[in-house]
Amino acid sequence: MLIMFVIKTLINIYIMMMLLRFWMQLTYCDFYNPFSQLISKFTQPVIGSLHRIFPFLGKLDSASLIVAFILAMIKLPLLTLIDMHVFIYHNIYFLVGLLALLKIAGELVFWIVFIRTLLSWISYKYSPMDVILYKLSELLMHPIRSFLLPAISGIDFSAMIVLVILYFLNYLSAELFPELWYRL
Repeated sequence: MLIMFVIKTLINIYIMMMLLRFWMQLTYCDFYNPFSQLISKFTQPVIGSLHRIFPFLGKLDSASLIVAFILAMIKLPLLTLIDMHVFIYHNIYFLVGLLALLKIAGELVFWIVFIRTLLSWISYKYSPMDVILYKLSELLMHPIRSFLLPAISGIDFSAMIVLVILYFLNYLSAELFPELWYRL
């Protein structure tokens, strides 16, 4: 049971790093930032050789999305192999991979918004991490902030609304795919 937790966690973290790499390119984050350099160094060994096969889509790195999807797609068969000692692969794992990728992307968004909110209480946007988290989360929070009334007494509710939307989507997905959602 512990080994399944460790393997699932390591795969999820690496998928999050791949998604972060793509997301940072989407939001034009500074790749000389120390946090960006960390993500780049962890993902480059896999992505570097795949750029010849999967070219960039404009300025976006398609290889990072494809690697994230492949890892999400093989995660459940791998965990089943470890748990039941049998390897089963079926075409349905393509859809399971999409669901796993969506779930991990939702978790990533949750952590980005949550950590940005916590750092906004104690930091003054001077650290390199604050700059990256701001750029990443503004993609989601700015449309909500522009739709809402101005901040009430200087309080920004856009982070809370993003987290409530994520909670609702997670709950809805758990209702639609009850057995599968918790295994992903």
